[in-house]
Amino acid sequence: MPTLQELLSQKAELEKQILETQRAERAEAVAKIKSLMAEYGLTLADLSSRAAPASKSAAGGRKAPVKYRNAATGDTWSGRGLQPKWLRAELETGRRLSDFAV
Repeated sequence: MPTLQELLSQKAELEKQILETQRAERAEAVAKIKSLMAEYGLTLADLSSRAAPASKSAAGGRKAPVKYRNAATGDTWSGRGLQPKWLRAELETGRRLSDFAV
């Protein structure tokens, strides 16, 4: 069984190899990108001028608009997710969902 010192030495050597490999792969990637840019006549301005399309997660912070409102209490519901208790209680009394539409 290897000693602690031997294991630490192996760890240091592996970390050194990892850094060297990362640098080499990064250099290869940069060279490939430069080659493609030259092939297609692209500049850095071409790459940064176009905004990336918005992803679904970018819209995740926005609230959905209110679709239903209880005029008596001011409670609201966007129509997404489970129906709130106030709306279920009102529907059980015989009212319709359309009665609360905004």
